[in-house]
Amino acid sequence: MLFIIISLEVLLAVIALKELGLKIALAAFGIIFAFYLWVSTHDIRGNYITLERNEIPWLYDGIAEMAKKAKLSMPRVYILDDYIPNAYSFKDTIVLSLGLFEVLDQDEILAVAAHELGHIKNGDTKTFPLIAYGRYLMIVFTAILILLAHSTGVTIAALGLYVLYEVTRADFLKKREFQADETALRLLDIPMSLKRALEELKYYEDLRIGVRHTSLPSIEPAIERKQRVTLIDTHPSYDERIFRILAEINGNMFNKRI
Repeated sequence: MLFIIISLEVLLAVIALKELGLKIALAAFGIIFAFYLWVSTHDIRGNYITLERNEIPWLYDGIAEMAKKAKLSMPRVYILDDYIPNAYSFKDTIVLSLGLFEVLDQDEILAVAAHELGHIKNGDTKTFPLIAYGRYLMIVFTAILILLAHSTGVTIAALGLYVLYEVTRADFLKKREFQADETALRLLDIPMSLKRALEELKYYEDLRIGVRHTSLPSIEPAIERKQRVTLIDTHPSYDERIFRILAEINGNMFNKRI
């Protein structure tokens, strides 16, 4: 559905701006594609330490066991030198911050890793960046149509498609977070540890607001402080996720095969 909306926005640009719209579309897609290739072929940089089995055997073995259960190869695992509890995934890689080891026990850290494995298993680490790039395209095309089309009808249509994209994107991302949790429950020996991890991480929202990786699948929901108001939430709240986890566990749904 998201890619259909993008296609309609591009078609609107081509119809409204004719040859100029086509040129803009080709240039925009070319830039986005080049950027995607660059990102996908470059590794992360920063204070990352590769997880070695001899350093944290319980974590390495736990992730390896869950990956095997999910029928995945062992992912790359990095430890991020950051005191703020945080976790995210991209491609076939999981990143866990040192802050997690300060506030969570071993089972809860494995639960966080299981959620990220869920994103990898479900293909989110490939899909989420594309959705983010799609959003950039929608913003660009909407702005161009408003500035160059000089038509009230085109402006309304462009804005309508953009709003529809944002609403659909938010709904899609929320569902993928729930699905990653459901996959994690099937991978964990102690499913309740995911609930405990989320309950603990709720108290670190303000610290983590500056380190969100919005285009990457992550354990964290949208981080909202009370004074901040957003029209469209792209992530479920902790309470929503905890409620669904309890419903899954109590319903014994985690016994299903992946």
